[in-house]
Amino acid sequence: MARFRIDWRGGAFRSVLGFTARHWQRQPVRASVIAAAVLVSTLADVLTPLYSGRLVDAVANGAATDVVAWNAALAAFFTLLALALGAIVMRHIAFMGIIDLTLNMMSDIAADAFNRVQRFSTDWHANSFAGSTVRKVTRGMWALDLLNDTILVALFPSLVMLIGSTLLLGWYWPMMGVIIGIGSLIYIAVTVSLSLGYVAPAASLANRWDTRLGGSLADAVSCNSVVKAFGAERREDGRLAKVTAKWQHRTRRTWVRGTINGTTQGATLLVLRAAVIGFALQLWSRGQASAGDITFVLTSFFVLQGYLRDVGMHVRNLQRSVNDMEELVDIHGQALGIEDKPYAKPIEITVGRIDFENVTFHYGSHRLPLYENFSVTIAAGERVGLVGHSGSGKTTFVKLIQRLYDVSGGRIVIDGQDISQVTQASLRQQIAIVQQEPILFHRSLAENIAYARPGASQAEIENAARLASAHDFITRLPKGYGTLVGERGVKLSGGERQRVAIARAFLADAPILILDEATSSLDSESEVLIQQAMERLMIGRTTLVIAHRLSTVRALDRLLVFDNGKIVEEGDHQALIRLKGGIYRRLFERQALELTKGLVV
Repeated sequence: MARFRIDWRGGAFRSVLGFTARHWQRQPVRASVIAAAVLVSTLADVLTPLYSGRLVDAVANGAATDVVAWNAALAAFFTLLALALGAIVMRHIAFMGIIDLTLNMMSDIAADAFNRVQRFSTDWHANSFAGSTVRKVTRGMWALDLLNDTILVALFPSLVMLIGSTLLLGWYWPMMGVIIGIGSLIYIAVTVSLSLGYVAPAASLANRWDTRLGGSLADAVSCNSVVKAFGAERREDGRLAKVTAKWQHRTRRTWVRGTINGTTQGATLLVLRAAVIGFALQLWSRGQASAGDITFVLTSFFVLQGYLRDVGMHVRNLQRSVNDMEELVDIHGQALGIEDKPYAKPIEITVGRIDFENVTFHYGSHRLPLYENFSVTIAAGERVGLVGHSGSGKTTFVKLIQRLYDVSGGRIVIDGQDISQVTQASLRQQIAIVQQEPILFHRSLAENIAYARPGASQAEIENAARLASAHDFITRLPKGYGTLVGERGVKLSGGERQRVAIARAFLADAPILILDEATSSLDSESEVLIQQAMERLMIGRTTLVIAHRLSTVRALDRLLVFDNGKIVEEGDHQALIRLKGGIYRRLFERQALELTKGLVV
C-alpha cells in the first residue's frame, strides 16, 4: 500500500494537474480573468473583518451625536458595502468565466479522447470493453468540472484568504499571525495527508471497480441475444452480483475513510479556534485590544475558519476528481500503437499490385512469428482466394494489407509504395472490405451504405443496393432507406446486414477489394444474384477472397493455401484439386462430403 501511495502521488496527481494546466493554456485570457476576479473578491473578504472592527470601535467610542464617531461609523459602513458589492461583482465575473472555460475544456477533452480511441490499434480495441471506455471518458469529463471549481474558485481563494488574514493579523499582533499561520498550516498538512495518503488509494481502487462494473453491464446488455438464447438471465445476474459486491466493498471503504478524515479535520479546527479565542481574550485582558479589535480578530478567524473548513472538502474533491480523471488522462497518454509517420503522405493506388517482401510478423508478445521471411505477389487486377484452416494466417494477411498491424520485419508494398510510409486513412479509403459478420451503425440504411462514400447521391446509393440485391427488401421497410437499423444492425437479419455491407463495398468503388466470405449469410436465391454482381465488381480490381466455403472460390484466378503462416499450395482450383494429399483437395472433399450427407438427409 505504501508503494501504491507514492506512485499515486507522484504519478496520477502530477499527470492530471499537468493535463488540466495544458488545457488552461488553450484559453489564457479567460483563465487569467477568472484568477484576477477570484483574487479581488477574496481580498475583499480579507479586509471585511478589519472594517467590521472599526465600525464597532466607532460605535463603542462615541454617541450618535458625536460627529467624529458618526463619520467614522459611516466610513466603515460604506467601506463594508463597497467590499461586499465588489466581491459579488468579481465572483459573478469569475463564475461566468469558469462556465465557458469548463465547457470548452470538456468539449476539447471529449473530442481529443474520441480522436485517440478511434485511432488506437486493433489490439487495443480487442482488449478493451466499449462500455468501460465510454465510462472512463464521460466520468473524466464531469470530473474536470469539479476539478476546475475546486482549484479556481475554492482552493485558490482559500490560499489567498489564509495568506491575507495571517499577514493582516500579524501586522497588528505578530503572535496572533504566528498562531493563525502555523495552526492553519498544521490543519492543511493533516487534511492533505489524510486525503491523499489515506482516502485517495481507496478511492482509486473503488474507481477501477466502478469501471469494471460499467464494463460488465455493457458486456451483458450488448450480448443480450446470446443471454436469451441460452436462458442465462439468472447466470448473468449472479455474475454481476459478484462484481457489484466487490464494488460495494471498495466504495464503502472509501466513504468510511472519508468520514474519518472529516472528523479529524473538525477536531483540528476546534484546537485552532481555542488557541485564537484564548489569545484574543488575553490581549483584551491586558488592554492591548479594544472591542473593535476583538471583533476584528473573531470575524477574521470565523471567516478564515469557513475557508479552512472548506479546504478539507476541497482537498477531498480534488482527490476525487483526480481519481476520476486518472483513467481519462491515461487514455491520452497511451501510444496509438499504429501511427502515421511524421512525413507520411497519402497513398496513390492506381492498379492495385500487392507485394509482401520478406515479411516477418509476431502477434503481440508471442515468441514465435506467424510469418517469417514471407513473400508473395498479388498482380494488379488478380482475383485471389485465401484458403486454409482457422488460424493459418488468412485473416492476418488481409489485416496486414490494411495496416491494422505493423510488420516486425520486411515490408508490404502496394503499387511500389511501402504502406508503413503512407497515411493509414488514405490506404484504407482505397480498400473496400465486406466482413463475414458485418457491423452497421445505428443510423439509417442510406447512411450505412453511403459510409463508404459520404457524398454519394440517393440514386448512387440505390444503384449500389440493387447490385447487392438489397434494394427490394429495403423498399419494403416502412421508412425505406430512412429506416434505422438498431445497434450494430440488430433490426436486420444476418443476410440483410450482409447485403447492406456488400452495397457499401459497391459504392466504395475501390481499386482493392477484400471479401471475407461475403455470401456466407445469404439464402440460395440471393447468393446467385450476389455472385453475378461480385463477378462484375471484381473486373479491373485486385480482389482477395477469404474462403470458408470452397465452392465460392472455384472461378478465381489463383488460390493461396495457408498453413501456419506459410503458403503451402498455390494455383487455380483445377490445379489444386489434382494434388494428391494436398490440403486444398482434402478440405474440398470434406465439404463436398458434408454437402452430400446434407442432401441425403
